[in-house]
Amino acid sequence: MSRTGQLISRFKFEFVGRVAAIVSSGLLMVVLARLLGPDEYGLLFLAVAIFGVLGVFSKLGISNSCARYVAEYKEQDSTQIPHILRVALAFNLVTIVVVCLAVLLGHHKLAGVLDEPALVPFLLVGVLYLAFESLSALARGVLQGYEEIELAAAVHAIGRVTRLVFAVGFVVIGFGALGALVGYILSVVVSSLLGLWFVYRRLYRVLEVAPAIEAGLRRRIGEYTVPLTATSTANVIDKRIDTVLVGFFLTPVAVSYYVVSKQIVEFLETPVSALGFTLSPSFGAQKADGNVNQAARIYEAALTHSLLLYVPAAAGIVLVAEPTIELVFGDDYGGATPVLQVLSMYVVLQSITKLTSNALDFLGRARARAIVKGMTAALNVCLNVLLIPRIGVVGAAIATVVSYSLYTGSNLVIIHQEFGLRIGLLVRRIATIVGVTLTMTILLVPANGHVDGWLSLAAVVSLGVIVWTALSVVTGLIDLNQLRMSV
Repeated sequence: MSRTGQLISRFKFEFVGRVAAIVSSGLLMVVLARLLGPDEYGLLFLAVAIFGVLGVFSKLGISNSCARYVAEYKEQDSTQIPHILRVALAFNLVTIVVVCLAVLLGHHKLAGVLDEPALVPFLLVGVLYLAFESLSALARGVLQGYEEIELAAAVHAIGRVTRLVFAVGFVVIGFGALGALVGYILSVVVSSLLGLWFVYRRLYRVLEVAPAIEAGLRRRIGEYTVPLTATSTANVIDKRIDTVLVGFFLTPVAVSYYVVSKQIVEFLETPVSALGFTLSPSFGAQKADGNVNQAARIYEAALTHSLLLYVPAAAGIVLVAEPTIELVFGDDYGGATPVLQVLSMYVVLQSITKLTSNALDFLGRARARAIVKGMTAALNVCLNVLLIPRIGVVGAAIATVVSYSLYTGSNLVIIHQEFGLRIGLLVRRIATIVGVTLTMTILLVPANGHVDGWLSLAAVVSLGVIVWTALSVVTGLIDLNQLRMSV
């Protein structure tokens, strides 16, 4: 099978896995919102956001560093891979023990700082979540680096499906938001153990092992975690600290509005997340083999098709945000509408960074990305602190979009330095995509005013898809013959 054929096959597996995961997550999001109500729902996801921040220190970029060196030595000397795995696991166990002990000793104080005493049991139980979620990330990173995308997809999908079953089950039998968190914990236990088993069976047990680890390799793995940790820290600040700050300045209800909006964005990210996860290790392998031009053409095609999907999707979000939130989550969550409309721009930005950011790590540009991410994350925190007290939860959304715009632009500059992208061609394609989006939006605005239920909402969305497809084919953005060959 050709390299392109392999990538398409891997993408299909990862995409199917992510679809299963995101459908499960979507159902979980809606069911929990309905069963718990805004207060408990906001409290649960405030705790999850805190674990996301603490998880930076239990991971320290170890999984991504391991993945990078697994991808590199897969091409150069696979006998070093078992040594890489042992080093990464040892590093990760040390960080897990340190962080979990710190949380056990300080969970009361942390809840006090946030002025949310109801968080205490969540933080105590969440120690298990931190430990197993870190191991799950390590296993999935290793599988990605070795380009075992099918197994990585299975780990992700099974983790999310079991989360739906366990979390909803515990809530239904009466354990509330804390029961939902226990369901989250059981799901990461399943995914981490399954992922580590796959790593053991498909890599560690079958690969030949060099008599000793290559001189300096242990140090390089450790050193490369530094910029990756900086990036992941900044990434968590972008994705989690805003939720924590909303909880600090406002209320759990406001947290629920913000979380609901961000979860809808995450739901929409599924295709490009799968594509970025699939392509990233391939870019590193192509660079190692000297095929930079081929990698650049693959990236350009992926970027164009992602924007073709997500720019119109963002416009659609602005149009149907209010009826969608009220129909799916209920009238109690109507306050999330303006937040989601602001975050529609974030959808477009994510469609670019999901393709680009992880690829830079595999291309050896983690340090440059870390510097940019740190600066924009600091800006995000400052904007959140400035805007949330003044304009409420919408301020957090504005802060996210502004800071992430700068980060996205910087990612594009860095990858252009690596690949030498055809800027003129990309600009022409993006201009055409914007034209398609504007035409679609103008045609949908009159129909959008008549949305009053599920049937009319589905009709408007369907009309948008039909118009988008027709215009994309006419303008040549979608090649039907090529699409048939890829399916």
